[in-house]
Amino acid sequence: MQTLNPDRLPRHLAVIMDGNGRWAKQRMLRRIVGHQRGVETVRLIVEECSNLGIGYLTLYAFSSENWLRPKSEVSALMLLLKKYIRSEIPRMMKNNIRFNVIGDRSELPPDVERELTDALNQTAANSGMILTLALSYGSRQEIVRAARQLAGDMVAGRITPDKVDEQLFASYLFTADIPDPDLLIRTSGEMRISNFLLWQLAYTELYFCDVNWPDFGKEELYRAIHDYQARERRYGKTSDQLQKRS
Repeated sequence: MQTLNPDRLPRHLAVIMDGNGRWAKQRMLRRIVGHQRGVETVRLIVEECSNLGIGYLTLYAFSSENWLRPKSEVSALMLLLKKYIRSEIPRMMKNNIRFNVIGDRSELPPDVERELTDALNQTAANSGMILTLALSYGSRQEIVRAARQLAGDMVAGRITPDKVDEQLFASYLFTADIPDPDLLIRTSGEMRISNFLLWQLAYTELYFCDVNWPDFGKEELYRAIHDYQARERRYGKTSDQLQKRS
């Protein structure tokens, strides 16, 4: 197990949880079994990140493109999501975790939306880690939505063009109250972002691993964070400039 520097933890960790289906296929199991095992990994990683003191954890749970999957799989995923949310509220309350959701919730089934709203309300006063699930989420759609809302405010005279900057635009995104991720982890060997937090990942450190999500445990999490801690984040500056500041 890697030893982590508690002073250099990512404030915000984002994860693309990939490989549930491949994990199941390798074992000649149904895909839903892989998703069920993936939920167990979510519980483990959420609890460990909370224990470490990470402030924000964002999990890509269901993309806007995932609606194109077979209806039977989508229905099974929605049922699994509903059960997960309901079962995790006591754990979130115990660990002082505040629940959050980003994405187009209007696309979600009404029974799932009710569970989400209940979890949001019950954990609203918690002051620990903020756990965000990206559901029915697509980053390009999010950016277009933000541009439309900004344009509407300009037409209505609430904003003038000279006031538009990066900070103002970011305030129209789903993540307006969340800092940009410091580290993005993607599992299962795929090396792409898949329409996830495109605006927010501008200066995020990326970490890809071959492990399928159901097998992504505490050791893999520590390995990813240790790798992150060994990097130098320059934000366009030189190493000499950073050394002078320190």
